[in-house]
Amino acid sequence: MTDSDARAARKAADLEEVLAGLALPQKRLSPKYFYDERGSKLFEAITEQPEYYPTRTEIGILEENIEAIGDALGTGVSLIEFGAGASVKVRILLDHVPGIGVFVPVDISGDHLQAAADTLALAYPKIEVLPVTADFTRPFQLPSPRVMPDRNIVFFPGSTIGNFPPEAAQELLTTMRRTAGDGGGLLIGVDLKKDAEVLERAYNDEAGVTAAFNCNMLHHLNGRLGTNFRPEAFAHRAIYNEDEGRIEMHLVSRCRQSVNLAGQQFEFAPDEYLLTECSYKFSLEDFAALADAAGFAVDTVWQDADGLFSVQYCRTTN
Repeated sequence: MTDSDARAARKAADLEEVLAGLALPQKRLSPKYFYDERGSKLFEAITEQPEYYPTRTEIGILEENIEAIGDALGTGVSLIEFGAGASVKVRILLDHVPGIGVFVPVDISGDHLQAAADTLALAYPKIEVLPVTADFTRPFQLPSPRVMPDRNIVFFPGSTIGNFPPEAAQELLTTMRRTAGDGGGLLIGVDLKKDAEVLERAYNDEAGVTAAFNCNMLHHLNGRLGTNFRPEAFAHRAIYNEDEGRIEMHLVSRCRQSVNLAGQQFEFAPDEYLLTECSYKFSLEDFAALADAAGFAVDTVWQDADGLFSVQYCRTTN
């Protein structure tokens, strides 16, 4: 399959997915549509907001425990990052873990990914950087490095695993297990359950960056699939659903309006919610059970002093 064919297939799959999501009684869109080039930059800005604890806390955990993390990862490593972003966190590993010989960043935003990969290749000339433009929730082919690694380690920071419902999260972890292969591992960020007020502040920053990020999904879909969303006709809202243990991000229709896609029309009532992201939070026991069902065993857990966040190393079990 040529690159052009692959792009066409991804676009067709995205169209089918968006049509299905808008047809649901509770309309929803996948959070992967946040991440065009502008969306990726907006997310980087979110991580710098004072209310948003996950990024700075995870970075602190990585920096404080990097020697132990390097020992866990071992040598002869191909590091495969699902959903590669700004590369801030992976640089901590590339700077301090000498066992990494290959880095494979995987992301759906091709231009942003290639620019980041080019920068990393210059910064780390001894590490082979092999970017893959793909939707990591679907099968993709790993590139062939010049020197085959002894083991694959999947890197999935940011607690992005929480963006998937439990069944889908288990499926993704199972995909990661296949990617890691026998004798491989997973280094993953896992956000922990905590006070609802802390969580809601983190997703409703005063500067409105998260609101812009949320609304940018509609700009992205307009350009990618030809929808006619009016982003200004929607408002951002994030709430913590304690029963489900998750933050829910919504776009709320400000008025009665219609959206067209591929010849189909979808009606929005005033104050109707469009669900754009669920971010599940975990107890340590919750995540251990999820990992176990996918073929991983939690080996080591590193946390911050306040117990807000964790970085976990999991080894393959079968």
